[in-house]
Amino acid sequence: MAEQRRKFEPEFREGAVRIVMETGKPIAQVARGMGVGEGTLGTWVSRARKAFGSAKSGGLSGSEGEELQRLRRQDAERLKQIKELEMERDVLKRCMVLWVK
Repeated sequence: MAEQRRKFEPEFREGAVRIVMETGKPIAQVARGMGVGEGTLGTWVSRARKAFGSAKSGGLSGSEGEELQRLRRQDAERLKQIKELEMERDVLKRCMVLWVK
């Protein structure tokens, strides 16, 4: 005979996922405490993370997150170059003032 599947209310699912995500407890530990299978809770958490996006990438897809990181690195490099050029310009200005005097 086939097993009958247990049905869980949406509020129960959301609560279980919230516990895992907010407390950082392992899925296995939360699943045992709530009487849910580890695989089941893992699926709920996985779906929730996909639906809301991970905090690390701000809700962006994988390729978008990687592109954002690449662009931020480029911006940081350009800002560093700009600061170096401004310092060189300032030094040359001071040299010109001294040379003119």
